Amino acid sequence: MKIAILGSGALGSVIGGVLTEAGSEVYLIRRSAEYVRIMNGEGLTLHEGTHRRNVRVRATTDCSSIGTVDLVIVLVKSYHTKEAIEMARPMIGEHTMVMSLQNGLGNEEMIAEAVGKEHVLVGRTYVGGVMLDPGQVSAGTKGKHTYIGELDGQVTERVKRVADVFNQSGLATTVSDNIMGIMWDKLLINVATGALCGITRLPYGGLYSVPELRNCALSAVAEGIAVAHAAGVELSIQAPKQAWIKAAEGLPDDFKPSMLQSIESGMPTEIDFINGSVVRWGAKWGVPTPVNSVLMACVKGIEYGLGQGRS
Repeated sequence: MKIAILGSGALGSVIGGVLTEAGSEVYLIRRSAEYVRIMNGEGLTLHEGTHRRNVRVRATTDCSSIGTVDLVIVLVKSYHTKEAIEMARPMIGEHTMVMSLQNGLGNEEMIAEAVGKEHVLVGRTYVGGVMLDPGQVSAGTKGKHTYIGELDGQVTERVKRVADVFNQSGLATTVSDNIMGIMWDKLLINVATGALCGITRLPYGGLYSVPELRNCALSAVAEGIAVAHAAGVELSIQAPKQAWIKAAEGLPDDFKPSMLQSIESGMPTEIDFINGSVVRWGAKWGVPTPVNSVLMACVKGIEYGLGQGRS
């Protein structure tokens, strides 16, 4: 399969590297010319546990040089989705699939608006990646599952083909006929820890040591569950504690979620697409979301203080 990874940061590099190893023709797309130069010259080194391996990859800053692809995997930050999809247009042909593996809610709607709903697949992954240096990535794939599906829940031949390519590469992948439920399950996990880590600047070891923070997280997740139920979403997470526990599974005390990493880097966060999604959906379905509203306000205040204020 010819695949373009739109947004080849840590996670995009891990997925792209593994798919390349398995024989797919993969293009890693990233804005940084220096990163692209290093990747093309020295390859991508994946660090997994005590093992490391180098993969010869194709990296570029220019989508127009690639030609039409079978699959575009979208992994840019959510606030860059519209811009990135416009940039990706030269790669999208009549039968190209465009699949978001991003966090939060709302990306698929933006993609569908830009390229047409018929091109869109939905996915959520628990695969992990941490950028160590340009071309050097810590990969977490073992025991980490990916779920993909069609927007309407149908199990089509094209989505099964994508799952086959992922599974053959070692990325454990399941086709779901309840992808909206999967999306909300992942959202609730992000809601449990992301904003709180960003506000307190605590990695998981600290976050999970303060009972008051645990109680706040459980309240935020409870609001999310109530909103999902009101919207008729079928969840596998039924109790807030499940999201709280699952968020930390297999992760070290020094783990920092992307919200905290963004704040430490002085970059905008995806708060609008995570806790902000709970707030927006709550307003739509008449469910109060005071805890998520406060968390969103606090993160936006931090962004403003860092010079990343957005209306």
